[in-house]
Amino acid sequence: MENKRCKILPTILLVILHILPSMFSSSQATTKSAIHSSNSDAIEKEESNLETYLVLLQKPEGNDFSKSKDLYSWYQSFLPENAFSSNQPRLIHSYRHVATGFAAKLTAGEVKAMAAKKGFVSACPRRLVPLHTTHSPSFLGLQQNIGLWNSSNYGKGVIVGLIDSGITPDHPSFSGKGMPPPPAKWKGKCELNGTSCNNKLIGARNFATDSNNTLDEYQHGTHTAGTAAGSPVQGANYFGQANGTAIGMAPLAHLAMYKVSGRAGNAGDSEILAAMDAAVEDGVDVLSLSLGIGSHPFYDDVIALGAYAAIQKGIFVSCSAGNSGPDNSSLSNEAPWILTVGASTIDRAIRATVLLGNNTELNGESLYQPEDFPSTLLPLVYTGANGNPSSAYCGTGSLANVDVKGKIVLCEGGYGALEKGQEVKRNGGIAMILMNEESDGFVTTADLQVLPASHVSYMAGLAIKAYIESTSSPMATILFKGTVTGLPEAPQVAEFSSRGPSFASPGILKPDIIGPGVRILAAWPVSEDNTTNKFAMISGTSMSCPHLSGIAALLKNAHPDWSPAAIKSAIMTTANLVDHGGNPISDEQFVTATIFDIGAGHVNPSRANDPGLIYDIQPDDYIPYLCGLGYSDKQVGLIVQHGVNCSNDSSIPEAQLNYPSFSIRLGSTPQTYTRTVTNVGQPNSAYTPQVFAPEGVNVKVTPDKINFSGMNQKATYSVTFSKNGYNYGAPFAQGYLNWVADGYIVRIPIAVIFE
Repeated sequence: MENKRCKILPTILLVILHILPSMFSSSQATTKSAIHSSNSDAIEKEESNLETYLVLLQKPEGNDFSKSKDLYSWYQSFLPENAFSSNQPRLIHSYRHVATGFAAKLTAGEVKAMAAKKGFVSACPRRLVPLHTTHSPSFLGLQQNIGLWNSSNYGKGVIVGLIDSGITPDHPSFSGKGMPPPPAKWKGKCELNGTSCNNKLIGARNFATDSNNTLDEYQHGTHTAGTAAGSPVQGANYFGQANGTAIGMAPLAHLAMYKVSGRAGNAGDSEILAAMDAAVEDGVDVLSLSLGIGSHPFYDDVIALGAYAAIQKGIFVSCSAGNSGPDNSSLSNEAPWILTVGASTIDRAIRATVLLGNNTELNGESLYQPEDFPSTLLPLVYTGANGNPSSAYCGTGSLANVDVKGKIVLCEGGYGALEKGQEVKRNGGIAMILMNEESDGFVTTADLQVLPASHVSYMAGLAIKAYIESTSSPMATILFKGTVTGLPEAPQVAEFSSRGPSFASPGILKPDIIGPGVRILAAWPVSEDNTTNKFAMISGTSMSCPHLSGIAALLKNAHPDWSPAAIKSAIMTTANLVDHGGNPISDEQFVTATIFDIGAGHVNPSRANDPGLIYDIQPDDYIPYLCGLGYSDKQVGLIVQHGVNCSNDSSIPEAQLNYPSFSIRLGSTPQTYTRTVTNVGQPNSAYTPQVFAPEGVNVKVTPDKINFSGMNQKATYSVTFSKNGYNYGAPFAQGYLNWVADGYIVRIPIAVIFE
């Protein structure tokens, strides 16, 4: 379990305390001045070799540092003596709530010397972490004054904290009109320049090293904040499309922004930990992180560390799964105490339909929707018919000697739309059809264009080519239909959404859930169309994560006594497995999705409000699981923030954690695991198991019935998995286990990888 990234020891950290201002005593200040005046050249040379390190420590036994200044002084004792003579502060962040340790500017030699001090665990160079709606509420079944969106909910009283790129405080999505004041427990700060926070945006703090304000310079955090808990804004649209009322999932929840990234779009892990530390101290109820660092052991993942400390305080943590799909095992944020969110499409498109001369209609997309484009047929040409690959792709300069004037031009390659459109327009083309390459399949986008255009799938492009070859005078037009909704194939798994299985912990099925993340309209720092309309439509698991964060806020309001694990369980066990057309959820290539793509399925907020049973997990329940991963006592201690002895704490296999899914590797030996469910449905109820066994696997559930006579009663059942002798050649199989009662189906997915 060696940590290759850290230069000293193979372990990691605990909890973070926000950076404190430089606090030198008068004697220290005098010393600093003297050293600086006599050794300035040496100091400047030394500072050129400084690098930011994340230093993790183990607290001395019997000292919990109840006073911040005592902890800060202890952290300072690890710094070299000349740190106080520096031209710049060396101690950047000190952590109190989510880790024991600090971030400081150090040389490699200073780190090596620090390793000899008692309490030192590890020092790792700072790592950069990339950042990963008018219609989505109705798409998810949220209706005004019904169910989770009733007048007493809407997330009222819940505080959603976002670790992101900042916020645009004067955006109407963050208006405080009609908002109640924040709860008395709120301890946060407002670091806005020239404006003030309100009852919606109750906190804003900056931790980014490449910025000195809380504004959204990278244009990311404004969108995620508006998606999670934006106030309603009527008349929102994007270049005249997707018109409606923009509203967050939890429109009466409060927002707090913790900025960790400036213009560069990358956040340092030391800043993320500092922001999470501050959020825990401030009193947020939900943490939303649309960023990630790929797969790492949990003791070497600052988001996993900060999230564990958060759930110890009852804070729900939702994170994006990553945008590295469709590759397998491409996930970020895999810890079981985090809700890992993949992305799906919604049932909306901005339609530009190609009508061929043989009356065939082929659907495409375009954000440019001219009202005066002729519906009559026009000449159609494929410029690759001459055998020139460059002209087939409408590359710059490639159409100079091709007759495209007054014609609709078919161009290959569903990318570079603006450049290709300019080439077509420059040479007299009247419109463009942009067809995907085979690798892009059916994935199309509604982009801005410089002329009337339609982006169509690879299959549609082949049909257009075939038509052109079948006639001496091919004709076509484009029918611009604007925004259409109700697409039956939605939701589909987004092509970019990261997939499982989990690399860090294969015994935990990830992602947990998928939610809307494709072409999501939400608040934007600036107007893209030079109007007063400040909204944009973008895609990513960065967009799906705040949807689930807002839904968690709704559930937190409705069930204030539920733990973070209980909320996660409710979301997972009630998820949808079929699209709006009643077919199994597919990916964007129309291939049926696996549970490594969708986890438990697509979120269904209304059903999550009344799940019947929950699979609960308390923070200390993760300790045997972490020991079972083979982590050392120190590594587990860094995560849970107290001493651990794995030889005394019974280790358990990953699949034994009381998680609302099963993910196992199955050989010739049968495996038995248990789960404990808590009744949160009807007081008097009986549940019976319904098994959809993975192909090639026998699944035996004991007992065959669970009875409850009251609320919050618990019951334990066991499941035995064994091969049934049938080998159909697939590397894995999937199935489901349902517990069924009157009005309830409590479902958990089963993934079996064969050995």
